[in-house]
Amino acid sequence: MALVERFINADCRDCWIDASTARARRGEVALDWVLPGSQGEDAPLSAVASRDGLKRLEALGLAPQAGSSSQTTAVAVQGRLRVAHGLPVSGYIGASVELKRLPPAGTPAPWTVWLALVETIPAGTEGSPVPRNLVRNLLQPLWDGRKQLSKDERPSWLESRSMDIPAGTDPSRLRVVGWVQDAGGRVFAAAQSRCVPPR
Repeated sequence: MALVERFINADCRDCWIDASTARARRGEVALDWVLPGSQGEDAPLSAVASRDGLKRLEALGLAPQAGSSSQTTAVAVQGRLRVAHGLPVSGYIGASVELKRLPPAGTPAPWTVWLALVETIPAGTEGSPVPRNLVRNLLQPLWDGRKQLSKDERPSWLESRSMDIPAGTDPSRLRVVGWVQDAGGRVFAAAQSRCVPPR
């Protein structure tokens, strides 16, 4: 499994409609981050831009580009992750991430959790030549496996929060993608929600 992350500067409308956009292959999950541009609110893609993408670039040790870039990160799959979300209510949606199986002992802590609320954009929508998982919001809790617990305590690897749904988002297209990385930046678990449309 791997994460394919595509970063687009909000100034670059052509990057969104570029036919050579990197596509996710079997076993890969694509994420689309639109970064704030130099044109501010006048940028062509400013309506979907978020500073969360800058945070992700920083975590990857990459600098923002004037156009677009992509990064593929392998997932070691040494832990089992579960992500889920509820129904949208009054501009919010409940989401959770849980580590169901721990990675091998010695995996360096703390562990950084990334839980992205994404809007699935079908190919051909808004001119995009590829399906996209447009990141609309982000949770980033830190799990510290180094904490000494008492005999009555059990480690909890579960986060459950409400997430704001940005204006202009189609709630029917929302789902979540999550992954966990260790202190060295290695991703050891990832998951995405898969909702079956109501009949």
